[in-house]
Amino acid sequence: MRTSVPVRRFQAAWCLALYALFLLLTGCASVKPDPLPSWNEGSTKQSIIGFVAKVTTPGSPDFVPVPERIATFDNDGTLWAEQPLYSQAFFILDRVKVLAPQHPEWRTQEPFASVLKGDVRGAMAGGEKSILALVGATSTGMSTAEFDALVLDWLATAKHPRFNQPYSSMVYQPMIELLTYLRANGFKTFIVSGGGMAFMRPWTEKVYGVPPEQVVGSSGKTQYEMRGSAPVIMRLAELNFIDDGPGKPVAINTHIGRRPIFAFGNSDGDLQMLQWTAAGTGARFMGIVHHTDAAREWAYDSNSSVGKLSASTLDIARTKGWTVVDMKRDWAVVFPFQAGQAASPR
Repeated sequence: MRTSVPVRRFQAAWCLALYALFLLLTGCASVKPDPLPSWNEGSTKQSIIGFVAKVTTPGSPDFVPVPERIATFDNDGTLWAEQPLYSQAFFILDRVKVLAPQHPEWRTQEPFASVLKGDVRGAMAGGEKSILALVGATSTGMSTAEFDALVLDWLATAKHPRFNQPYSSMVYQPMIELLTYLRANGFKTFIVSGGGMAFMRPWTEKVYGVPPEQVVGSSGKTQYEMRGSAPVIMRLAELNFIDDGPGKPVAINTHIGRRPIFAFGNSDGDLQMLQWTAAGTGARFMGIVHHTDAAREWAYDSNSSVGKLSASTLDIARTKGWTVVDMKRDWAVVFPFQAGQAASPR
């Protein structure tokens, strides 16, 4: 019995539909997943994807060989939260409280007395001198291995005061995706931060996928010693290098040896790193995270002593065509634990 033409067409269409379903279920269909799912669609997201495409496509006039695909990121305020204080500051303040029973003199000695009273502003009133005193008393006179263990123990137990989340959860989900996306396209990702290099290195590989040898930061002096028959590197109470502002290009040149083609920051302290990146030849990407979401994170720029982003830096970015990320507009998710929460209305 011959099948009518309409029936044969229906059977063919049905077979094609089943085959398409099979491809989808078995993963054979060539559907590209969104590499940046936590970024809202728009010009900001497209500026990133477009840049990566043009520097990684063979034959493109902007093609960049893999060894030259260097990306640098600030840490505080760019990869994880920096409000109301830098995370390393919370670590140091907690260390003061832990060590206080061994130092009764701290009850009347500044800046320790203010810390023990909960007066952080008073503790910081002495500026750099106070900060160095706190760092020296809490983070030196021990081996680098002992300091690593202290940092990891603190991260395993400490919680952020606003969100009651571990500090390792206070990372920006869109930036984690961006780091992964860049590495999938042949980039080597570096952290270049004003924060302590030794404070970051124990955990950045687990949290960001950035190994310790690709972490550049401020540092104190160290020295080699023998403890019995075992060699150790000891942390000294002396400052070695501040990796902030104009120090960032110097540190990039010293530690990396290649000028980045991609750089992201969020504050005035990142301006020189972005300028250094922009000054190279060929295609360049410079990005700034602008904190505009008081509901899901914080809204701040020139009005903040932590992560200050002045109007002049924003003007430079916009005049030169750098990408300014509006956190409230451009990020569907801020922190991983906020997945599923919509952005507040603009």
